[in-house]
Formats: sequence, C-alpha cells, structure tokens
Amino acid sequence: MNYPHAVLPCSLQGLIDLNQHHLLNSGLKGIEKESLRISGSGRIAQTPHPAALGSALTHPHITTDYSEALLEFITPPFADIKQTLAYMHQLHQFVYPCLDDEMLLATSMPCGTDGDLSIPIAEYGKSNIGRMKHIYRNGLWHRYGRTMQAIAGIHFNYSAPEALWPILHQNSGSDDSLQDFISQSYFGLIRNFQRQGWLILYLFGASPAICKSFFNSRPQIMQEFEEFDAHTIYHPYATSLRMSDIGYKSKNQADLKIDYNSLKGYVDSLGAAIATPYPEYEKIGIKVAGEYQQLNANILQIENEFYSTMRPKQIAMSGEKPTLALKRRGVLYVEMRSLDLNLFNPIGIEESTARFIEAFLLNCLLHDSPQHGMEEFRINNSNQLLVANQGRKPGLMLNKNGEAISLHDWAQHILKTMQPICALLDQGSIDKPYQLALQQQLAVVNNPALTPSARILACMQENVQDFGCFAGNTSALHKQYFLAQPLDTDIQQQFADQAVASHLKQAEIEAHDSLSFDDFLTRYFNQV
Repeated sequence: MNYPHAVLPCSLQGLIDLNQHHLLNSGLKGIEKESLRISGSGRIAQTPHPAALGSALTHPHITTDYSEALLEFITPPFADIKQTLAYMHQLHQFVYPCLDDEMLLATSMPCGTDGDLSIPIAEYGKSNIGRMKHIYRNGLWHRYGRTMQAIAGIHFNYSAPEALWPILHQNSGSDDSLQDFISQSYFGLIRNFQRQGWLILYLFGASPAICKSFFNSRPQIMQEFEEFDAHTIYHPYATSLRMSDIGYKSKNQADLKIDYNSLKGYVDSLGAAIATPYPEYEKIGIKVAGEYQQLNANILQIENEFYSTMRPKQIAMSGEKPTLALKRRGVLYVEMRSLDLNLFNPIGIEESTARFIEAFLLNCLLHDSPQHGMEEFRINNSNQLLVANQGRKPGLMLNKNGEAISLHDWAQHILKTMQPICALLDQGSIDKPYQLALQQQLAVVNNPALTPSARILACMQENVQDFGCFAGNTSALHKQYFLAQPLDTDIQQQFADQAVASHLKQAEIEAHDSLSFDDFLTRYFNQV
C-alpha cells in the first residue's frame, strides 16, 4: 500500500506492515451538545429544567450545563459515528415535545439575554453533590459573570481503538507500562491538536456575529467590534467568536502554566492551581452571611474551571476528583471542546464533520508530537485567537515553529497528511465517506465563502436579518422539524423510563447523605 504524496508516520507504517490498519476504524465516538432553551419570543427561558426530561443531576444523557436553561445532550460512545448521531437525533425527538412553547437556540452565541441576572444558574437539588455543582456555578458567576457561561458548543469525545494500543506499544519499543504508554500517547495527541486545532475553527466555526444584548454586562467590549446592523456586532472575517477571548478571558487563567508534556505534569500543575489562593477571589469570600459564594478562593475552584480546547479524560467514580481518576487509571479518551453548533443542521453537527474530526484526531495521535514549552503554548494560543477573529481574512499569516506561514498553505499541508488515514478508514466502504469529508474541507480551505461563518453572514445580509432574528427563525424551523418526527414508541418509552429512574436516583442520593455540606466539601478536596 503506497502513498506517494504523503510521508507516513512510523506508527501508521508499522500498522500497515503488520496488516493491522483495519483496527483504526473501531475508535469510540461520543458527542455532548449544549443548547439554550429560549421562549417563543426569543428570550432565555426562566422556567425550571422540565421534569419530564428527568433529573439534571443523575440522568446519563440529558442534563444541564451552567444555566438551568442550558440543556446538555450526551450520547453514549459508539464505534459507528452514524449510531452516535442517530442517538443525538433521538434525544432531540424526545426533548422537543417536553418544551411546550419553548425551543432550543440553534446557535452557540446566546441571544435573548438581558444582563447577568436574566441567566438562571442550574439547580441540582438538596444533596451535597447537587449543592456543590450549584455553588461551583455560583462561583463562576462571581468570577466571570453569567453571560459568557450561556455560550453553547459541542464536545467531541474520542478514544482510540482498544486493540490498537498493544500493537502501537510494541512497535514503539517503549519501556513504559501499557497504561503509561496510552496516557503519553494521548498527551501527544493533545499537543498536536494544540498546534493544529486552529483548523477546526476555520473549517467549522459558526459564530462570526453576536447580539449586542450579549454585552449588556460588559458594554465596553463592544468597541472592539464593527457594527453589522442596529442589533448585531461582528468581525468581518471572524470564524468562531465563541473561541475568541470575549469568552473565558481572565488574567489568572492566562497566566496558568498547565503542563501537557506528561500525565504527572498535567495533574500536578492543574492540582496546584486548585490549591493556590487568588487574592481577587479571596475578596469575594467563600461563605458570606452563611451562604456559599464559591467553593473556595483558589485560582480554580475545581478542574472543570480550567478552560482548554481539549481535555484528557478518565471516567470518575462518584465523588472522585477528575485529576485523581486520571492519576489512578490514566487517560481513557480525549474531549475536543472547540466545535461551534452548526445551525444549518438540526442536531448541530454534520456526519461529514464528525468523520473529518475523527480522522484529524487520529492524525494528531499517530504523528510525532515533540514536547513543548510555554513559548510554543503561547504561539498556539495566538494562532487560535487569530483564526477565531480573522480566520477568513485573505492572506492571513500564522506562526508555525516560529516562522510565518499562510493559513491556506498550512491547512493544505495538514489535509494532505490526513489523506492516508482517510483512505485506510474508508477501506471496504463503497462511498468513501472519510475521503469525501476530506475533499469537502479542502474545498472550504480553497474558498472561505464555503465556511459556516461566511454562510451565516451571507444569509443575514441576503435576508436583511440581524443575528438574533436569523438565529430565532432557524431555531423555530428546527423545532418544526423535530415535532414532525415523533419517536418510535419503544424508544420513547425507554427515554421516559430513564427520566423516571433518574428522579428516583436523585431522591435516593438525597436520602442517604450523612455528612454536613462543610464536611462533604472538606472530604472532597482532601482526596489523595
């Protein structure tokens, strides 16, 4: 098997030589999608999480993120991406009839907000773990404001095929244990993603414009943008303002030095941030007049507060800290967090997008990934912000290994290196979906007008609509689409049963709490 136009990484060539490349196909893919509930008039919903959907604390597939109005859909991981997307579709079919006159906002950037207090913080009941989740979100409000927490996105979870690891391990000649080798390999994937992940923003960024109402709590930031119309601001060449520094921008996080060169370095550096007091947050106070304002006054309250484009993940046991789960059992999968909602698709993501991302992540895994220091981390972050704000700008130059390169040339090079992996993933398939997905994105690289961000602005201009109106009309069409497709009776019953079971599980947790909340919190943070 020859690929004359691409130099294969040694790990991939080794699989081909052993005739084991078919293993590449069986990686697991799961999707988490956030969607803001809005009223028929387009305002953020003030109603509680619908009881018919189950308990947000304990339901495995339907929960809430920051806000009571910010729904989160979670699929199980499947080897076949069609099954993952079908499950996401079924979740939407189940949820929509439970929303009454409300609907789900189709865009990542929130519309219909009126300052911080219009965004209700998520509630999880009276159990210790439920209170902890609410207080953590309360802390985010005091630290960053609520509005930015209402931004929605898609997280793409990926774990490499389990049967692949022993072969890669043996071919590498590594003296590490298999578990340590797997973790190191995932950190290599993450470092390569940090180098090249700006491409995801260019290809799939779908937040080039924002409602002015988003800045009611921070009006001074509006001066950084151009006016699209009386109600909308934008950057003319933006791709993903969700991933720009208008979101999780905070001085303390910008100064964090999280180590991605090893699992130990990552856990230790993240743990240090969770244990280090921050003067600005000490001023807020932890408990004021008997009410918790935040979980603690440290740089990060918990691991999830650290905003990153990709996280190494391990399934945590009940009450177990995520860093401790990683330390004990290594990395199980990665969570890619830089995908905007695609408002041109009712579930927010196309099948071709998911296939491209799978191949992209495999490419990051199988290529060499040198360790990097803070200077390269700074360069990677700068490239991401540049593409988020100006990614479609003609002739845009990025920084690759300290040298200037055009976005167009670098993107073409990355897609070229992906071709062998896409061809291998397509073996045995008549319609070649991975190579087709690659060709679609090559066309987008060569023509920025095909990007979702450009298409959104073109639709707004063509229909003379502000961003809020365009988002609201599209959301209403999605609601009609799902209401016209009722779920199969058996599947409907399965979801209804899950909802009932989740309420019972929450009641059981609340009934069995034996510690005071103060003691619960102390025990949680003292885990070693």
